[in-house]
Amino acid sequence: MMFVPGNNPGMMADAHIYGPDSIMLDLEDSVTMAEKDAARLLVHNALKSIDYGSTEMVVRINPLNTPYGRKDVEAVIKAGVDVIRMPKTETADEVRELEAEIIKVEEELGCVGRTQIMAAIESALGVVNAYAIATASKRMMGIALGAEDYSANLKTQRTPGGAELLLARETIVVAARAAGIACFDTVYSNLDDMETFRKEVELIKTLGFDGKSIINPRQIQVVNEVFAPSQKDIDKALRIIAAIKEAQAKGSGVIAVNGKMVDRPVVIRAERTVALAIASGILSKEDVL
Repeated sequence: MMFVPGNNPGMMADAHIYGPDSIMLDLEDSVTMAEKDAARLLVHNALKSIDYGSTEMVVRINPLNTPYGRKDVEAVIKAGVDVIRMPKTETADEVRELEAEIIKVEEELGCVGRTQIMAAIESALGVVNAYAIATASKRMMGIALGAEDYSANLKTQRTPGGAELLLARETIVVAARAAGIACFDTVYSNLDDMETFRKEVELIKTLGFDGKSIINPRQIQVVNEVFAPSQKDIDKALRIIAAIKEAQAKGSGVIAVNGKMVDRPVVIRAERTVALAIASGILSKEDVL
C-alpha cells in the first residue's frame, strides 16, 4: 500500500505504474492546513480522471472532528474511492460515526454499501480497543498500524529492532484475524537502509500481517519478494489442492499427500500460499483450475 501525498499531482498521476496493490492518497498528515481544500479537490479529480486500473484506491481523510473530515468523505465517495482510511482511530464509536457519514453521502448518490473502511490504529487506546474497532462495521476491510503517532503516544521512539511496536503489531494481527478482516503494517521511512526495511518486512510477515505500507516505489520489490511464496511452497500447496479436488471427486473426506494425512490447518496454509502466488503474478487462476 503506497502512500502518496494528496497535494502532489505528479505523484498521483504516476503512482500506479510502479505496480502497488493499493495506492493511499493522503489528505491528512502530509498536507498542511493551508492546502487541505486544494488537496481535496486534487484527489477528487485524480480519482475521477486517472485510470488506475485494478489498483485498490484508498484515501486517508482528516478526522471528522476537524473542519475538513466530512468534506473529505463527501468528495472522495463522489469520486468513487474504494476505501476510506480513518486516521488515529481509538474507539468503535468513531467508526460508527464515519459509517453514518458514508451512508448519508451514498444515499444521495444511490450507491449504498459501495465504500469500505480501513482504520489506522495509532495510540495506546486504539490498541486496547483494536477488536472493538475491527468489528464496529461490516464495511471494515482492515486495520493498520500507524507507528509514528503510536510511538509518540507511548512516550518512546522507533528503533531498528521495533521492540516498542511488538505488542501493537501482535494485537492488531490477532484483532484482525478474530474479526475476519485484513491487517497492514506501518511505513518504514529510511530509504537509505533497505536491509533493515527487509528485516522489518520479514518480521511482519512472520507475525501474520497481510501487507506493508510504503512511501516509495523502491520498497515495492522488497515487499513482493518477502511475501511471495517460494517455488517449493507453491509446488507443495498445488499438490495439496489437487489432493483436495481428488478427494471431493471421490466423495471422500480423507485427504492425503505422499501417503500422509492432510488436516485442515495445512489446507488453509496451502490455500493462502496459492492466493499469494496468484497475487504475486507467479501463478494464474487458470493454473489452479
